Amino acid sequence: MLLFCPQCSNSLTVSRAPETGTNRLECRTCPYQFLLDQAYYERKSMKRKEVEDVLGGEGAWDNVDQTDAQCPVDECGGTRAYFYMVQIRSADEPMTTFYKCVSCAHKWREN
Repeated sequence: MLLFCPQCSNSLTVSRAPETGTNRLECRTCPYQFLLDQAYYERKSMKRKEVEDVLGGEGAWDNVDQTDAQCPVDECGGTRAYFYMVQIRSADEPMTTFYKCVSCAHKWREN
């Protein structure tokens, strides 16, 4: 909570009053002070942001190419997979390739 001085419009800071030992709001540029005789607080509920899927979300596999790739699932035995490439690390590192098996829809990646 940020409060401003009613006399000079500068921000008020919290300090301890030497004469009473209680907290006060004081202005550093003029003699204004406000003694805090009770607990002051402000609650504000924060709304969580919707997180975007970095790798494309639901539509990531729409309009992607196919290639010859062996599915890592032993029971599948698929030899074709959809793929797309994304640069998820620094520019001097190679792109990461994401695969999705055409037969069993298993997803995996190769760095």
